Amino acid sequence: MIQRIQTVYLFLAFICMGVLPFVFPLWKDAAGKDFYFMMNTAYATLFGLSMTLSLVSIFGYKKRQNQFVMNRLNMILNVILLGLFVYRSLNLSGETQVSEKGIGMFLPIVSIVLLVLANKAIKKDEDLVKSVDRLR
Repeated sequence: MIQRIQTVYLFLAFICMGVLPFVFPLWKDAAGKDFYFMMNTAYATLFGLSMTLSLVSIFGYKKRQNQFVMNRLNMILNVILLGLFVYRSLNLSGETQVSEKGIGMFLPIVSIVLLVLANKAIKKDEDLVKSVDRLR
């Protein structure tokens, strides 16, 4: 079952939260230096938890309900991360600390979309298995 479409979505979510934050900065400060997620422990923890949940969910393909719940938790984690980014960008006064937002701030949005697609595919598989069980 690793070859299912939800595995592709979960792997893309894993890449989005585990690899791309190393490539794309979250923002640039007033001095023009890139700010990566590793420079703040809260961001690093949330990115790490999201990446871990995606990876565990990929290999939990035998228990679809658990996979579905892990994806929901991962979505909540990404919403919290996105909320922290929005709070940080809206709570600053003028150009004191943040002068340019980076692509890294939008990674949780992409991850949420991929997790929703994965959950739809998991639900579709679960409905298929239930319909086959009814025929027996």
